[in-house]
Amino acid sequence: MAAGHDLDQDALRVRAGKLAAESAAASDATSWFELLYQAAARGEATIPWASLAPNPHLVQWARARSLRGTGRTALVVGCGFGDDAEFVASLGFNVVAFDISPTAIDGARSRFPGSSVDYTPGDLLNPPASWRGAFDLVVEIYTVQPLHGTARTTALSMLPRLAAPGGTLLIIAHATEESAPERDPSSFPWPLTRAEIDSAAGILHPVKIELLRDDETPPTLRWRAEFNRKA
Repeated sequence: MAAGHDLDQDALRVRAGKLAAESAAASDATSWFELLYQAAARGEATIPWASLAPNPHLVQWARARSLRGTGRTALVVGCGFGDDAEFVASLGFNVVAFDISPTAIDGARSRFPGSSVDYTPGDLLNPPASWRGAFDLVVEIYTVQPLHGTARTTALSMLPRLAAPGGTLLIIAHATEESAPERDPSSFPWPLTRAEIDSAAGILHPVKIELLRDDETPPTLRWRAEFNRKA
């Protein structure tokens, strides 16, 4: 039974990768997210990055720093169903959490009624001007890795622009040690290379870039990269 379930999940993941690649080939980089979330709502697809729990690498990072956000702002990029946004809000931050998929935003609001988080539709490739340089903490987890082509490059360049002076950008992503990995549907979501992580620094200063290995079978590599903007 478990093996069959894994095969089903693999097939659904590959389908998501095909949606992403086909959209990129059609010069439509992001509308497939809404199609995927709609399909997931019908039970016809899976959201590969949705675990319905705060990301453990985010939790570990925050707890190691005894992070407190009272009086500070945070932006959660590609928030999906809201688990990471709720965790960041629990630390005291005033949180804005956005996703390009209205269905994902509806799901987050339904899961966390009465939440202090401002859940809103938004596009990382074209964020509101008021968001630029506005947040003390910017959290991006598994949002860039499903993007393809120029959308991926644009997203990486946009992230550092959202951090306020003195602010922090935290990126958590699937990792690869290859410099030019193949990106086909079977390998979706597509891990970030070290060069891509480095490119996300932009106007920010790298604080710590970690290559982590999950306790999975087989083990999965992850990046956890922290950047800071000078005050």
